[in-house]
Amino acid sequence: MYDIIIIGAGPAGISTGIYAVSRGKKTLIIEKKEVGGIIGKVSTVTHYSAIIENETGATFAERLKSQALNAGVEILYETVTNVKLDAETKLIYTDSSCYETKKVILANGSTPRTLGIPGEKEFTGKGIGMNAAKDGESYQGKNIYVIGGADGAVKEALYLARFAKELSIIHFEDKLGCIPEFADKVHQTSNINVRLNARLHAVSGNGQVDRLEIISENDGWIETVDAPGCGIFVYAGATPNTELYSELDLVDGFIPVNEKMETKLSGVYAAGDIRVKQVRQVATAVSDGAIAAINAASAC
Repeated sequence: MYDIIIIGAGPAGISTGIYAVSRGKKTLIIEKKEVGGIIGKVSTVTHYSAIIENETGATFAERLKSQALNAGVEILYETVTNVKLDAETKLIYTDSSCYETKKVILANGSTPRTLGIPGEKEFTGKGIGMNAAKDGESYQGKNIYVIGGADGAVKEALYLARFAKELSIIHFEDKLGCIPEFADKVHQTSNINVRLNARLHAVSGNGQVDRLEIISENDGWIETVDAPGCGIFVYAGATPNTELYSELDLVDGFIPVNEKMETKLSGVYAAGDIRVKQVRQVATAVSDGAIAAINAASAC
């Protein structure tokens, strides 16, 4: 029996754990893969207060993990397969056990979307669906394509441009959806080409992506581009990981909460990207975690 169980070890989950143990609560974080979540896989971390110089997703995630463990948070690497949240004692089932808790905080974030285009599944890891921080350097001198025009996509494009012969940002709208800081840097980077009102339509190749089809949003014209050995990095948004939470009412897949991060179920809280909110940033995830933990701990 734990006082508080947290599902997910991204910034929201780690923040929750640190604040929970500081209030004397027996706390467990259950994480499917690794500490950090999506932010742990990005090339650079920007705009968060007090980040270290040249902060990467990997260094940020490692410091999150170290701080939590040093604070006395228990982190368990198992996959949550089912939950029972409507009783006073909450039950969290994993692939190997069952855990009981008085309070549960849902902080298991979101999963990056795929494009669902022809060839994507076949060539994932073979030129498409790559990780910029991990795989970018292997495309040194090659053509690189970044799919998406929001902050995350453009930030990764700026990182990848250092390796690319030419980097193309493919975005379906008529202008990039990123902040002015990133847009200005794109215009100042000579090997970045921005293709607006366009989508990646299909990929093909012989064991590795070497051909792209790009479709125009304006007239539906499909252009075939030969790009042997290219790298395609997809940033098409994310889907909240709420499939296990059928006991909750969801809004567009996200969990609604009040100002205390409480859901409609007593003793159940949600924090970070998984909840209904306006701004999804590391800073707001950490804030959510602190609020959820403080309120959950005081209600134990």
